[in-house]
Amino acid sequence: MDDLFGAGQDKASANNDSDADDFGDESGDGDSPRGSGRAAPRSPLAVRMRPRTLDDVVGQQHLLGHGSPLRQLAAGSNATGPAGPSSLILWGPPGTGKTTLAHVIAKGPGRKFVELSAITAGVKDVRRVMDEALTARDLYKTTTVLFLDEIHRFNKAQQDALLPGVENRWVVLVAATTENPSFSVVSPLLSRSLLLTLKPLTDADIEGLLLRAVEDPRGLGGSVSLEGEALAHLVRLSGGDARRALTALEAAAGVAFGDADDVDGAPADGTPVSIELKHTERALDVASVRYDRAGDQHYDVASAFIKSIRGSDVDASLHYLARMLEAGEDPRFVARRIVISAAEDVGMADPTALQTAVAAAQAVQLIGMPEGRIILAEAVVHLATAPKSNAAYLGINQAIADVRAGMGNGIPAHLRDAHYPGSKQLGHGKGYKYAHDAPHAVATQQYPPDDLVGRNYYQPTANGAERDISTRLERLRKIIRGG
Repeated sequence: MDDLFGAGQDKASANNDSDADDFGDESGDGDSPRGSGRAAPRSPLAVRMRPRTLDDVVGQQHLLGHGSPLRQLAAGSNATGPAGPSSLILWGPPGTGKTTLAHVIAKGPGRKFVELSAITAGVKDVRRVMDEALTARDLYKTTTVLFLDEIHRFNKAQQDALLPGVENRWVVLVAATTENPSFSVVSPLLSRSLLLTLKPLTDADIEGLLLRAVEDPRGLGGSVSLEGEALAHLVRLSGGDARRALTALEAAAGVAFGDADDVDGAPADGTPVSIELKHTERALDVASVRYDRAGDQHYDVASAFIKSIRGSDVDASLHYLARMLEAGEDPRFVARRIVISAAEDVGMADPTALQTAVAAAQAVQLIGMPEGRIILAEAVVHLATAPKSNAAYLGINQAIADVRAGMGNGIPAHLRDAHYPGSKQLGHGKGYKYAHDAPHAVATQQYPPDDLVGRNYYQPTANGAERDISTRLERLRKIIRGG
């Protein structure tokens, strides 16, 4: 296992000096052969693999086009024109590259990089940085890039302390947040900054990043190989988070080297140690879930999920929910299926089920994972335990079938629009009974076309709220139809 942390640095010796400047001390006994003693620990793999230029950044291509604000800002202090560089607010899920982009921007010429965390920093820290930035600009012609992580944790007073430096361009503020800036960042600061939205990394992005880390001298330097099933497992569990993916890869490599040492020692000829599925499962303590988001498993599990909700088996429903989420299924897909189930299978037997489902879909969109699993679970429990009715679903299908069959000819004259000139001469609106003038606001008159009089599309069940609806509907139809 020493080679993971020490051996392999021979390949990267030309790079490690600069790596230490960028990411902290990574020095170690690079000459120690595998099994002959433990080398000094290096920086985490996720830190070592941090991109040095925008061209190395994985994903976010919608923000990295030629001439984009990020390109201009990373190019140099005067690249954005005479007014100087703009401050940025980077909004996106964890592990999508917010910190990485800040580091890349800070590498531009004439830049000084200062990093603060909103979790630990206060107004005094912000004012100190502003004072130092003003001095650096006036005396040394140096632009200070202030990276502020978790800006949503700053209160209004703390965010207001940033305004003078941002407005007067004493600093280039690069603020990162995982929460919607419209709700978490004060308006004056938001209006003085460019808001850039980062997207979750795709499976292809994560896969490319892992393969690069395996071969790159700054990463594992070719000391390991990654089997297909292990790679797929790491990609699924990353959830679009690059940092999580690299951390998991490093842990799996550690297990693989440990196994190699236990068996016979690692190959002396430098043959890469193979990272297999069993190594990723042991490293992460998560079993691989067979689930192909583009294949049969995707449709089979989703089908079983919906049918379990329809069948009122709450336990099976939660199982399939967990199976999809653990396999890396997009929670928004799950939320959409829940909304459909609420309308199709629960229906008017419990009208609040659709409200719960829609609220869950919106909340998952706002909050994301892993907390979103709780919201989805609550919606699933509501739907699975609710009374069921597909009466509205069947009703609209039958109505559509009649329309497609050519039924429903014309509209009764008394229901037609009578507001435009000449409509009354055509008899439009004549004899219409205003419902609110009738007892209980229900008037006896014909509403459907002549050929659909007496046609019942909605047939409520005796389940849940539809029991009361059924009784009321019977009275309504009797009054309306004059029965």
